[in-house]
Amino acid sequence: MTVEYLHTKDAPEAIGPYAQATKAGGFLFTAGQIALDPATMQVVEGDITSQAEQVMKNLNAVLANAGCGWKDVVKTTIFITTFDDFAKLNEVYGKHLGATKPARSTVAVAGLPKGVRVEIECVAKLP
Repeated sequence: MTVEYLHTKDAPEAIGPYAQATKAGGFLFTAGQIALDPATMQVVEGDITSQAEQVMKNLNAVLANAGCGWKDVVKTTIFITTFDDFAKLNEVYGKHLGATKPARSTVAVAGLPKGVRVEIECVAKLP
């Protein structure tokens, strides 16, 4: 099986030794996206709503770079620092996914890179 590493300037540069996404076996696997503005590489200020909006924009850019969209996503994993943010996060997530309903796991964690409140990764089928 071949593995292809993907990169787009429309999403934040990787902040470590990893790719924004990889293609393998007919699927796209994204790295976790956090609330970094790709133009400045700075964390978007604000509450969970602001940060979740940026995360979803970043994921959308990574998906689009591979020729995918939310309709192709089969699984997401969400990491949040507190379940107190869950309802607001769900609003943003639902707005971006629309009728798409991939399988999802949501995990509360002690901390995330750069002190952000949310990180999301996904798996999508390639067109």
